[in-house]
Amino acid sequence: MCIAHIVFCPKYRRPVLVGKVRERFEQIVKNLTHERQWDILEMAVQPDHVHIFIRFNADDSPHKVVKAIKGKTSNQLRKEFPELVTKLPTLWTRSYFVATAGNVSQEAIQRYIEEQKGK
Repeated sequence: MCIAHIVFCPKYRRPVLVGKVRERFEQIVKNLTHERQWDILEMAVQPDHVHIFIRFNADDSPHKVVKAIKGKTSNQLRKEFPELVTKLPTLWTRSYFVATAGNVSQEAIQRYIEEQKGK
């Protein structure tokens, strides 16, 4: 098992992850992680970026995890919320941040993400 802290944001860092879009994003991610047998240890969705602390199988690379989450959420959210299509050419930027929990303790990462929820 691998544990990673993943951060990514919408194109142009637009604050589109609010209200129903945010709720649906969280639901899609939870469904996807359940299907893939991954565990979300912590998740904080801000209007303009997302933090996910996740445990996944060693067979899945961090790149595959990010690609699956960003791909599935972009596809579903753009179908369900047409205003996202008119506001953004693509939902997510191509970039993302991934750090494994090896350098920093799992508790420190969870605490950091929990603090992000209050902002």
